[in-house]
Amino acid sequence: MTDPDIKDQVRAYVDSIWEDAVRDLGTLVSIRSVEDLSQAEEGKPYGPESYRALKAAVDIAGRLGLDAHDCDGHIGYADLPGASERQIAMIAHTDVVPEGTGWTYDPFTLTRKDGMLIGRGVLDDKGPFVLSLYAAKYYADQVRRTGEPLPYTLRVIIGNNEETEMADVEWYLEHFPQPEFCFSPDANFPLICGEKGGYSATIRSKAIADVIVSFEGGTVGNAVAGEATALVRAQASKLPATDRIDVEDATDGLVRLTAHGIGAHASTPQGSVNAIGLLVSYLLEHGLCSEAERDFLELEALVFGSTDGSTLGIAASDELFDPLTCIGGTMRTVDGHFEQTIDSRYPTSITSEQITERVGALCRAHHCELTVDLDMVPWSTDPSSDAIRACVGTYNEYTGRKAEPFTIGGGTYARHFKAGGAFGPNDPAFPLPDWVGAEHSADEGFAEEQFKRALEIYIVSLGKLMALDF
Repeated sequence: MTDPDIKDQVRAYVDSIWEDAVRDLGTLVSIRSVEDLSQAEEGKPYGPESYRALKAAVDIAGRLGLDAHDCDGHIGYADLPGASERQIAMIAHTDVVPEGTGWTYDPFTLTRKDGMLIGRGVLDDKGPFVLSLYAAKYYADQVRRTGEPLPYTLRVIIGNNEETEMADVEWYLEHFPQPEFCFSPDANFPLICGEKGGYSATIRSKAIADVIVSFEGGTVGNAVAGEATALVRAQASKLPATDRIDVEDATDGLVRLTAHGIGAHASTPQGSVNAIGLLVSYLLEHGLCSEAERDFLELEALVFGSTDGSTLGIAASDELFDPLTCIGGTMRTVDGHFEQTIDSRYPTSITSEQITERVGALCRAHHCELTVDLDMVPWSTDPSSDAIRACVGTYNEYTGRKAEPFTIGGGTYARHFKAGGAFGPNDPAFPLPDWVGAEHSADEGFAEEQFKRALEIYIVSLGKLMALDF
């Protein structure tokens, strides 16, 4: 258990610095730090606005008394040197996804309302990044007071390309040694200690588009499609609309079909309705295809026939992870042929090679080819390790819960490190009001009190990690 006096000191510190932390968050939120490779240049590999946020973050870290560095725009870091060069680290990121539509508030102005902070990146991940800096500042202040260094160097890694390729952390690990333990405040409490393998591929047909003039479904490969549209050669008067499919006369003997599904992240497709799958079923049911197109659509029916991979022959599960998931992400007509992406999150009981072999055989049987676009093997840290128990135990002390570390199907920075996890600050046990958006959503936000509690948890957890023998 944590000494109550330590917790009181930490609480007083968080209260004393909170307005400064909010101001620093406001500075970062004001920067639209979206990757723009069209304007990338030396020293700004992900574009000018991503770099501007990185530079602002490095400046804040330096002002807080940390030894801060910009690594040629790829990534940054800020150190509190310890008695050993071996490190305990935190990694958060300053890049964001585009703002999208539907905002009530200015996405690039930090808004305070009813105890909430609103703005793009508040939760993902500029707010948690600011927490990591102020957690390090707590110990920097302590070292200045006592003159006693921490046992390990405390490093805050400043990511700058998490939302797209994570090229930043790959560059980092090519140039710097692994920390002994690293957590990323870019997920949920209590702590994510493992992530499924990530597999994505593209199915391509031959040049067969005929009755189906065009097909557009989904926006990204790692999400269940919420909408899909096909332009087909048919008569609108002979085609029935359904509760999820609109039928519209597009003139010149063409009909526009629009399917409306229920979107979801690829890692959690349960309860979703894939709009591409709806449209595929409709096309098959009403014979809106040539024989060659039917061959492809029947393969599509296998892709969309399940979300556990069973219709593709790749269903799998193990003791550590939830069962495999597999979804069709985007579907396009390209130069007269069809391209369908698939996204699978797989446990340790199956390999990417087995997935490729089984899905590839189905593709060949339907005169298509399969190209693997991405493969990340499953990752985990022993949930019973002292470091994981220190972090989760601190969370439980602060919340009164008896939570345990868990695994997910998504991917975070944590999977790149030899030991660590994704550690808050979002907490499903303490839901936010409905008017506050989640990460990547309009009106993205988070509760100030939950942020403050998370900062206390991080500070106390770092103290426990510093006391361990790595």
